[in-house]
Amino acid sequence: MPENQHATPPDVGVSDRPVTLAVLRQLLRTDWRGLPGSTLIVLSRDVEGNAYSPFASYSRSRYAPTYDDFTGEIFPLPDELEKDKELRELFTDIPDSAVPALVLYPLG
Repeated sequence: MPENQHATPPDVGVSDRPVTLAVLRQLLRTDWRGLPGSTLIVLSRDVEGNAYSPFASYSRSRYAPTYDDFTGEIFPLPDELEKDKELRELFTDIPDSAVPALVLYPLG
C-alpha cells in the first residue's frame, strides 16, 4: 500500500460499496480528525483514477441506479417538486428506487 494511502475501517465503503454520510462522519471524527482545515478534497472521475478535480459544490437530491448497479441519475427532492411546477413537468417519471443522497460535484 502506498505511504499516503491508508486502510479503511471494515465498515467503510470500498470499491464495490458506497460510502454513506454516517461513514463519512466517522472518518471526519477519526481518520481525518488531525488533518488541517486547508486540506484540499479531490474527486476522481472514475474508479480507475483517470483524471482528478477538486471538490467544488454539492446538492441534496435523490439518486436512483438507472443504468446499472453503480451508475444512475439524480432527481429533485419531493419538497423541491412541490414548490416548482417546471421541475414537476420535467421529472414526471422518478423511479421508486430513488433515495435521498448528498451529491458531490467536481470543479472541473
